[in-house]
Amino acid sequence: MAPRFTIKGRIAKPVSDVFEAVVNPEHLSEFFTTGGAKGRLETGAVVTWDFHDFPGAFPVHVTEVEKDRRIVLRWDGEAAAVEADASGSNKTKVTMTFAPTDDGRTLVEITEEGWLDSPEGRSASYGNCEGWTGMLCAMKAWLEHGIHLRDGFYK
Repeated sequence: MAPRFTIKGRIAKPVSDVFEAVVNPEHLSEFFTTGGAKGRLETGAVVTWDFHDFPGAFPVHVTEVEKDRRIVLRWDGEAAAVEADASGSNKTKVTMTFAPTDDGRTLVEITEEGWLDSPEGRSASYGNCEGWTGMLCAMKAWLEHGIHLRDGFYK
């Protein structure tokens, strides 16, 4: 079976605040893209994300944005990904959902899929699962407490 994972976490902020933290490049750069983000996440956009731990800006293809509910992205999955785009680059699919909870928090769920069922595909998926888990933790710390959790963590 091809590697696929889903992670989730709750953040003590309204859905609109949490969603905006992801789609707004200035906010995303505060807690996730340690090298900076360029471009707002909007359907059809190609934005760039840069990370100190993986230098060089990554193109992120935004395939769907439904305000305060859902974001779907595709980004390079190296040779470990199944699906190639028109340019021949292999991409994985990332789906983020945002839902209000009964107690006023936001449940964020992130699923990534599209790797080959191979040792390389599994290894790549494990690395990305770690990255998205770190992103959720850092977003919670920043939104709820103003803490830059990734500061100095990777570099």
